[in-house]
Amino acid sequence: MEEAISFKPIGKIHSDFKKLEDMPIQPSGNKANKGRLEIDARYVEGLRDLDGFSHIMVIYYFHKSDKVKLTVKPFLDDNTHGVYATRAPVRPNHIGLSIVEIDRIEDNNIYVKNIDVLDGTPILDIKPFIPNFDIPKSDIRVGWLEEKSEEVVTKTSDDRFK
Repeated sequence: MEEAISFKPIGKIHSDFKKLEDMPIQPSGNKANKGRLEIDARYVEGLRDLDGFSHIMVIYYFHKSDKVKLTVKPFLDDNTHGVYATRAPVRPNHIGLSIVEIDRIEDNNIYVKNIDVLDGTPILDIKPFIPNFDIPKSDIRVGWLEEKSEEVVTKTSDDRFK
């Protein structure tokens, strides 16, 4: 199970967030901020027909996260939880996922709204967000976040995952 897997970025995220502190902790906490996904020229053909979608899932690499912790104290709680029950960046593979709204696509650039990612973050993949595919039809539970999920709109990051 220790087989290494390697990825090559398909592009880079550009945002107003130059440091880890004071960033929104989730896309829904940043409705006003816009960003740009710069796609490498080799992959531009893959953007064909993406303009028909309003939202995309952006999969990226937490390139400034060099620690791994299996238990963390997340931004929205004072209790410690397993890293897989959080969205903390200090995960074993440092992979992140954000759902953002497409503003427009020009050449190799996807202009997006609601970006919550550090400037310069490598993009691993992009997929269209399709509610009928991506939202389960059964009851959804959000565990320890049940009473806290609305706080995400006003909460910003600090240095706890440095």
